[in-house]
Amino acid sequence: MECAENRVDLRGEWGTARFTVELADDEAERALGLMNREHLAGSAGMLFIYPGPRRVAFWMENTLIPLDMIFLDAAGRVRRVEADAVPLDRTPIDGGPGILAVLEINGGLAARLGIAPGTELRHPAFGPDAAWPCN
Repeated sequence: MECAENRVDLRGEWGTARFTVELADDEAERALGLMNREHLAGSAGMLFIYPGPRRVAFWMENTLIPLDMIFLDAAGRVRRVEADAVPLDRTPIDGGPGILAVLEINGGLAARLGIAPGTELRHPAFGPDAAWPCN
């Protein structure tokens, strides 16, 4: 199956999963994120894409639903999962250095699916050198 801008696929020893995503690929969209949303469909998420790898930190200010934050390196590999981030919490959540993208999904879903460090994500933003490149 070919890649699409509005979809991510993940794979690991546990199998595969697919999410329909909204992109946050500029400063304004990344700042707003999923704030003030009361619901996120089970197969939906938001993919935050940065112009290059960097250290990123998120918080949950004005975010009304618990989220899992999945921090990805330039190859599309999961480096870190912040599970069940608490709604409205202003504590910074550090993704670490070398992060190119962050996938936010409903809280608890990463653990239920088995998404963990080493899981690979496929999306056009990662290019031909990705761990799981688009066809």
